[in-house]
Amino acid sequence: TIDLHANQIQGFFEVPTDNLFAIPILIKDIKSNLDNSLPLCLVSPDIGGVARARAFAKHLNADLAIIDKRRPKANVSEVMNVIGDVKGKQCILVDDMADSAGTLCGAAKALIENGAVSVSAYVSHGVFSGPAMERISDSVLKEVVSTDSIEMTEKARNNKKIRHVSIAPLLAEAMTRIKENRSISELFNVK
Repeated sequence: TIDLHANQIQGFFEVPTDNLFAIPILIKDIKSNLDNSLPLCLVSPDIGGVARARAFAKHLNADLAIIDKRRPKANVSEVMNVIGDVKGKQCILVDDMADSAGTLCGAAKALIENGAVSVSAYVSHGVFSGPAMERISDSVLKEVVSTDSIEMTEKARNNKKIRHVSIAPLLAEAMTRIKENRSISELFNVK
């Protein structure tokens, strides 16, 4: 599996299961697309994703910010506050998935309103359901980068703000290591 929504899910499988993380692949892509002339800030779109954003920030030697949001009902989010200094920085939102993209788009708007120069989003799983394509197209997001853990729809392929990175090398290396009885723990290291 790749980036389970909750780590506890791994315990429900009755067969040996390894939960791999997309962070090394996403960080490599972030590094190759950074504007090195601007300070960087990694942002968690909610309190629940702080550990993920902190891990990205640590590996990228960047600042950290958090979006404090309230969710009045399912699939509806209202961004309330930005915790942290984003003024003059390029911000990267990191999350495990983008479903309807309401949270990412609302968070991006709040970051720009608080002085961020640009906002991109990196997610492990691009679900992109319902109004996601329109929300992303109409948003202040520079781009949304997702792994290819979910096949891109035609709408996603045609959206100029959405880009995918492949997790095939990660999966191939994990399968090779399992077949050869070698540890996969090295795959968790960011280079």
